[in-house]
Amino acid sequence: MKTALLLALTLLVSMAAIGQPPAAAKPSDEKKSDAKVLDPQMDKPPIVTHHTSRAGNKTLTYTTTTGFMPIKNAQTGETEAHIFYIAYTLDNPPANRPLMFSFNGGPGSASVWLHLGALGPKRVKMLNDGMYPPPPFEMEDNAGTWLADTDLVFIDPVGTGYSRPTKKEYGEKFFGLRGDIASVGEFIRLYLGQSERWMSPLFLVGESYGTTRASGLSNWLFDHGIALNGIVLVSTVMNFQTLDFASGNDLPLVLILPSYATTAWYHKRLSPAMQAKPVAQVAEEARQFASNEYMPAMMRIDRLTPSERDALADKFASLTGLTRDFVERNNFRVELGEFNKELLRDQRRSTGRLDSRFTGIDTDAASDNPDRDPSMSAIRPPYTAAFNSYVRGDLGFKSDMEYYILGGGVGRWNFDSDNSYADTSASLRSAMQKNPYMKIMVAAGYYDMATPFYAAEYTVSAMNLDPSLRKNISFDYYESGHMMYIDVPSLMKLHSDASAFINSAVRK
Repeated sequence: MKTALLLALTLLVSMAAIGQPPAAAKPSDEKKSDAKVLDPQMDKPPIVTHHTSRAGNKTLTYTTTTGFMPIKNAQTGETEAHIFYIAYTLDNPPANRPLMFSFNGGPGSASVWLHLGALGPKRVKMLNDGMYPPPPFEMEDNAGTWLADTDLVFIDPVGTGYSRPTKKEYGEKFFGLRGDIASVGEFIRLYLGQSERWMSPLFLVGESYGTTRASGLSNWLFDHGIALNGIVLVSTVMNFQTLDFASGNDLPLVLILPSYATTAWYHKRLSPAMQAKPVAQVAEEARQFASNEYMPAMMRIDRLTPSERDALADKFASLTGLTRDFVERNNFRVELGEFNKELLRDQRRSTGRLDSRFTGIDTDAASDNPDRDPSMSAIRPPYTAAFNSYVRGDLGFKSDMEYYILGGGVGRWNFDSDNSYADTSASLRSAMQKNPYMKIMVAAGYYDMATPFYAAEYTVSAMNLDPSLRKNISFDYYESGHMMYIDVPSLMKLHSDASAFINSAVRK
């Protein structure tokens, strides 16, 4: 019997996932003690250090600021949380230098992934295709750093990284969609004032649930007088109905099918004729099948004629690498965990969720779902070790607090949704209507099964934008997964695409 698949919101293993939000905290939940959860560093000025790094044929000289921003109650003035951040500013910058705020997802993930994977001047050294390197792990200059194009501020929302509420019971205020947006928005407002950057071209970049946050923030910031030039959405989820494999919600089954096709192509499970095509063409053929044949069939699946079922099963199997028998036994409802387990079952391997290029070995090759996500297993140790070494050694920030890289600091999340599906695409639409100059770049991986590319395309299509605003949204695609930047060619393409996007979004 099928169960709703719990898809972890970007890079969150210990909490529930994208598409299946954790239950909202109840008023009757036991209150914790009033003891402050503080570190001595929180009351000290930020640490300022100076560095150089190579970015291709350029040498970047820059200043790094590492510390905490207190978040105060607007009515009482009491500090309710400290948000940890790391800011990079280019020395002797050109006029009109942009400023970009960056965060990852979860909810419960620190900003380390975009920071040390794609944007920052240093990056974690994986194998060139992004696979797990042998320990001990290394860091290297990031040839694809976005610091070449914009100053960068990496934000760890409350409960992630070193960021903490001052009292445990205050966590409930920040651990929800609206409270999270408000606190990160307040951080941005404070940072602009304290660094005197109100007149800079402003950008956001978020990954996974960070795209949910960025979309909601776009409208919050505008309503507080802060207009953005652009937003980069990396591995996008704005509407959670597109990801929740739940009874009565067939939409995710349709929207993930093109990702099944690209994954099957990568693992050479398609016919010779299909394998001879580039992955972009396979993706497009799967899109056409999903929208023109699969979705209409699902609307009357119990009334298909035998010949219609046969034709549907043949096409479904040919595009996904699954057997007809498996597809029909599942009544054409193949959820993500089932696909990841079934595709390479004959090889006793399962495919990854964050990045389906990765394969894993399960204890029981006959089970219905993988034991774990092999792509998650490959990235957590290198990034954890690298960040802890880097922040202490290079940046001079020393703390005995645990840096919550993937959960551990965030309680149950309140998605603040009346119908159980959180959706911030309406907030983004509102911000675009108010600020018609704001541009959006959507970066999508062909092998991302956590936030499928076709789901992002559908969400944008469903935003019902005026054509004059829809032209401000562009899509870029990568032959990698959720964290497309762990693959070196995709890292460099992402930087090239982002550089062109930033340049196009800044008024000359």
